[in-house]
Amino acid sequence: MVKGVVRVIFTLDYEIHGNGEGCPYELMVEPTARLLRLFDAYGAKLTIMADIAEILKFKQYADQHGKDDYHYQDIAAQLQGAIRGGHDVQLHIHSSYFNATHDGRRWVQDWAEYNFAGLSPRRLDELIKLGKSFLESLLQPVNPAYRCNAFRAANWSVSPSKNVVRALVNNGIRIDTSVFKYGRRDGLVNFDYRLAHSDMVPWRADEDAIWRSDPHGAIWEVPIYSEHRRIPAFFSLNRIYRSVLGRFHRVPGTLGNSAGLGASAGTGHASGTRRLGRLVGRHAWKADFNQCTGRQLIGALKRGAARHRDANAPLPFVLIGHSKLFTSWNERTLRPFLAHIAGNNPRLQFGTFDSLGLGS
Repeated sequence: MVKGVVRVIFTLDYEIHGNGEGCPYELMVEPTARLLRLFDAYGAKLTIMADIAEILKFKQYADQHGKDDYHYQDIAAQLQGAIRGGHDVQLHIHSSYFNATHDGRRWVQDWAEYNFAGLSPRRLDELIKLGKSFLESLLQPVNPAYRCNAFRAANWSVSPSKNVVRALVNNGIRIDTSVFKYGRRDGLVNFDYRLAHSDMVPWRADEDAIWRSDPHGAIWEVPIYSEHRRIPAFFSLNRIYRSVLGRFHRVPGTLGNSAGLGASAGTGHASGTRRLGRLVGRHAWKADFNQCTGRQLIGALKRGAARHRDANAPLPFVLIGHSKLFTSWNERTLRPFLAHIAGNNPRLQFGTFDSLGLGS
């Protein structure tokens, strides 16, 4: 790894709506096909974070009913095609889907298992093992060198950390990419990453608090790039679209807070005070290629690269996106950012997690 080189890593959470609604072909397969074509035009690499819980449920439905209404075969073919084309596929888990049932309109999830980090050690180990085994059995026939070695929890739920880290280590996962500095949630999922070790530079993770650094840690945390910004920095048409969509497909018991601006609401005066604090305070602004414009992403990349230019470590700029949010408008706004990276700046390269050269 050349010092000062920034590897731009696009990660795509590959899933339907969080409340169990939606067609996998429309929300996963078709938008990802457009994204792969766009990336191929610029020489970019996509890392698909495949929600194995949903995908296995779609497969089970096809096996039980004798009809592929949830497009499992299209999904499997797309993941194999991505590997064949030089992209990457890694593990993402919405644990509430493993026990889901279908009510004729949507997948009714097991909300008791919604909070991934709150599961028992045995259950965590079981789910990670199942997901890793599925991906490797699907993708190694395409590329025998393929390994599932990176993970992202649904809703960034890796706190408390000890059981999650041990389950990842037990199953040969060497990278987690769930943490974003300044992030905080209170509700069905709870975490506080405001004191995360870095906004950009990977660290060996403390087993007891994955957002802290431990030089002897058994796994690496490769954070999603984030900045501490005020509300005006969040404005974009893409983000408004995401907010509206989220209100139509809300997960029970959540606020549908698509901007990711903090804690759950209260009532009365306390609620008003909290809302005012949110408006004037700073929040975690993630490098989200669905919700940010190309110009916003270029600015963030320049700031991050300048801030860490002397880092004596692999320097990834990890972006997050969702297949279900990749619209034609999003495609147009993303092109300037792709062109910026594909230019002649020797410090910028498209990459995957393997390109970071992080050891086991």
